[in-house]
Amino acid sequence: MNTSEFRRRGKEMVDYVANYMEGIEGRQVYPDVEPGYLRPLIPDSAPQEPDTFEDIINDIEKIIMPGVTHWHSPYFFAYFPTASSYPAMLADMLCGAIGCIGFSWAASPACTELETVMMDWLGKMLELPEAFLTEKAGEGGGVIQGSASEATLVALLAARTKAIHRLQAASPELTQAAIMEKLVAYSSDQAHSSVERAGLIGGVKLKAIPSDGNFAMRASALQEALESDRAAGLIPFFVVATLGTTTCCSFDNLLEVGPICNKEDMWLHVDAAYAGSAFICPEFRHLLNGVEFADSFNFNPHKWLLVNFDCSAMWVKKRSDLTGAFRLDPTYLKHSHQDSGKLKPAFNIFLTDGPFHVLFQHWQIPLGRRFRSLKMWFVFRMYGVKGLQAYIRKHVQLSHEFESLVLQDPRFEICAEVTLGLVCFRLKGSNKVNEALLQRINSAKKIHLVPCHLRDKFVLRFAICSRTVESAHVQRAWEHIKELAADVLRAEKE
Repeated sequence: MNTSEFRRRGKEMVDYVANYMEGIEGRQVYPDVEPGYLRPLIPDSAPQEPDTFEDIINDIEKIIMPGVTHWHSPYFFAYFPTASSYPAMLADMLCGAIGCIGFSWAASPACTELETVMMDWLGKMLELPEAFLTEKAGEGGGVIQGSASEATLVALLAARTKAIHRLQAASPELTQAAIMEKLVAYSSDQAHSSVERAGLIGGVKLKAIPSDGNFAMRASALQEALESDRAAGLIPFFVVATLGTTTCCSFDNLLEVGPICNKEDMWLHVDAAYAGSAFICPEFRHLLNGVEFADSFNFNPHKWLLVNFDCSAMWVKKRSDLTGAFRLDPTYLKHSHQDSGKLKPAFNIFLTDGPFHVLFQHWQIPLGRRFRSLKMWFVFRMYGVKGLQAYIRKHVQLSHEFESLVLQDPRFEICAEVTLGLVCFRLKGSNKVNEALLQRINSAKKIHLVPCHLRDKFVLRFAICSRTVESAHVQRAWEHIKELAADVLRAEKE
């Protein structure tokens, strides 16, 4: 494909994408295919001679689209949102064209510098403490990770390294293995499974703290676990507090948990993967109170802030905690500018060990990284803070609309407080009848939901997800749910 054809095909692809987004409401939200559907539809090896672009596009509709779950359909109410906007798509096109691997300043100066500025922009939108921002030339800073799972793992590994160094400094005879077998991390029993996975990868014990009646981690339960574990000779070192749990969007009590972590010298990581976007709205900012006690904080703009996947924003109070855990400097990654001392001060902040040193290769698990801050730059500029706030507020309003519909039907109950864009509900009665309702909903494929368990209850989750969802879609979804619920209850009586 030469430049001329690229121009033509690129315009065709933009038209295809625009038509897809405009017509997505007419597509069945969940596919009819069975596992293994795709392999028989394509050759068992790559073609020896080139295929035409027309053939590839035709196969998109014949082969790919029948197996797509349409996450951006206004009838998709499962999981949490995955962000999508035209400015972000355009920025991703430019990112792909530039194609830099921005692990260091020298690898692509704009990639590093724009990321530091965008993370400060976003931090200010959230009213994060200045310790997390970079423009003040402090000890902290922000970095774009691939996902909240990566951010949790990075924080845990950094905390583990910091704890080992601290303990060995006090007792040089301690080996790393002896310390590792005693390290223990904590999270709420409502925390995402990625927290448990981080513990597995990090080789440390992870204990679930029982949540309270609002599905939140409280200080008393954490303190009890700490005292028990210290008495058993274990070494508490890391706590994950969740703001907006996946199951029911509950919020751990940071104002209680934070001071304990600081007092006990434990790293506090705050995971706000979904809910964090809402904190740009003043009326929801109080949900972040207590972040000043955290060592690291993360949320996903790629969930609810119109920045396409992947873009997970992570801040730390002390970037040296990350670089101390992950820094390696092979010769082929060094650049003469790093040690020249001949650059202007404005550039030295990125290159030296002076007031601000950013080599993002030392802030993450992989070496390579894409120019993801372009998406943030495009979206923030083309929507503005007020536009992003309006988007969040619309979703929250729609969730409360759905909540009110559920409350008007005496057959149903709300199972957790509706704070943002998630409603947890169920038919009053057995888990079996709710499992049957969900099975009918997803078999009909008019809307898509996923469940959760809250204590011993099987619960249906209704998440406001699509950028294009309106009240009419919520109303139609509820009418559909009511009809299927009547069928389920009738079948149960027979």
